[in-house]
Amino acid sequence: MEKLLTLFNLSGEIKRIKREEDESFYDVYNVKTDEKEYIIKKAKEYEAEIYSVFFKDEESSVPKIIDIKEYKNEKYILMEKVEGESLIKCRRYLLKNTLDALIKIQNKYWENQEYKAAAYNFKISLESRIKRGKYLKDSLIEEYYEKFLQIYKNVERTLCNDDLLPFNVIANEKEAFIIDWEFGGILPYLSSFSRLIAHGEEEETAFFYMKNEDKLFAIEYYYENLVKEKGIEYEKYRKDLSYFLLYEYCEWIMLGNKYEDTDRERFEKYKEMAFSIIK
Repeated sequence: MEKLLTLFNLSGEIKRIKREEDESFYDVYNVKTDEKEYIIKKAKEYEAEIYSVFFKDEESSVPKIIDIKEYKNEKYILMEKVEGESLIKCRRYLLKNTLDALIKIQNKYWENQEYKAAAYNFKISLESRIKRGKYLKDSLIEEYYEKFLQIYKNVERTLCNDDLLPFNVIANEKEAFIIDWEFGGILPYLSSFSRLIAHGEEEETAFFYMKNEDKLFAIEYYYENLVKEKGIEYEKYRKDLSYFLLYEYCEWIMLGNKYEDTDRERFEKYKEMAFSIIK
C-alpha cells in the first residue's frame, strides 16, 4: 500500500476500505495526509476511461479526480474524499440529492454523439443483456424480456452508471456523488435510475431499505426534473420504466438458472417480482 502513496507523491496514513455489501476488502484505499484526505482506487473495467472522457471537467456529481497513474500494468485513480453515506438505508433528502446528481450528469450528456462509442457503450451493453435473456427458462418472462430488449434499443440515451446500486452513492445534506463507474457509457437513459430503485425493500432490516413512498417520490421527481423536459410523455416513461425494472429482477433469475442455484429465497422472490411486472 505504501507504494501507492509513492505513486502519487503523497505521504501519510493509508488504510484499505471494506465493501459495504459483505465486509470484504477491495482495492480502494483511504489516504489521510496532514492537509486533507483522499481516496485511491484501482480502476476496473472501463473506469479510468470513463473518468478521463466524461468527468475531466466535472466539478460535482462525482468526486473530483486529481490524477490517474499506472502501476504494474494497472491503473489507479486518485480522487478527493467526499463526505457522506451511501443510500442503502434510504432517507428522502439523501435520495433527492442523489437524483439531482444523476439528473445533472444526464442532462449534460443527453443524446450525446461525440462519446457514444466510449467505455461501456450501447453495443457492449446490449450484447450483455441479450446473453442474460438466454438463462430465464420461462416462456412468459422470455416473451416480455424480448419486449424489454426492443425498448432498450429505441429509448433515448445519455451517460449512465450501469451499476448504480444504492451503495455506489455518497450523499450528505447538501449534495450527492455517484461513484464506482466501472461500467458506464452512453446508454438508454433509464439504466441508472431503474437500478437505483429496483432492489429497495420496505423492511428496515433489508440490505437495500427504501420505502415504497420514496420510490414513488423518485419516479415522479426524476420525470418532472429530467424526462418531462426531454419531451417524453409520462405514460411512455412509466411503461418503459416497468420493463427496465423487469430487467433488474431478471438478474437474479438468470444467476439462479445459470449456476443451478434456484432453491434460494432470493430466486423465488425475484421471479415473483418479475411476474408482478408482467401481470
